[in-house]
Amino acid sequence: MNRTNRTYMTHPMVMSGMGMGMGMSPFFKMVVFEQEHFQGKCQEFTHECCSIKDCGFDNIRSIRVESGAWVGYEHIDMEGQQFILERGEYPHWDAYSGNLSYHVERMMSFRPIYCAAHQSSRMMIFEKENFLGRCVELCDDYPSLQAMGWCGTEVGSMHVQCGAFVCYEYSGYRGQQYIMECERHSGDYQRWKNWGSHCQTPKIQSIRRIQH
Repeated sequence: MNRTNRTYMTHPMVMSGMGMGMGMSPFFKMVVFEQEHFQGKCQEFTHECCSIKDCGFDNIRSIRVESGAWVGYEHIDMEGQQFILERGEYPHWDAYSGNLSYHVERMMSFRPIYCAAHQSSRMMIFEKENFLGRCVELCDDYPSLQAMGWCGTEVGSMHVQCGAFVCYEYSGYRGQQYIMECERHSGDYQRWKNWGSHCQTPKIQSIRRIQH
């Protein structure tokens, strides 16, 4: 993999001393409900589900994450909009969908994020595709990349060295969500079209580590 011709930023975004070893939740558990506010038919999951229809659901309208971090998808087979699901309660669709570019009230598949390691998460972001151009290493939460010294509003490629991150289209953790993991694509996201089937733009303006 070619990662030459880098121009490193001088802004001190790299934070050392954060490593605490790869942490992993020993157990994953999520309960999904057919209706909002944890009403109607429900089912407990400890592993991925490629189609909620196979479990007798038409849709999921509320969620309780009891252990581990998960990612939900708008369509079956892990396609479409991505939703980060960390430990807690999500009584209605906008509690997990956030401020997306378009209104969507559907979650049809989901899976655990096994590599989430909040305190030891580390990734590189690059100005251009194929890991070229200016780059910087991240190991913290950044509500605004521009405020921290990143050039522009776009990211060309990413390499996740450890753990998992959620990247957002806009600052303040808003807009489209893209889950980046060290265990998928070997941590390499060579171009913005690799971020997810729903990705339409290389715009990334905030990034944070995933809680597990």
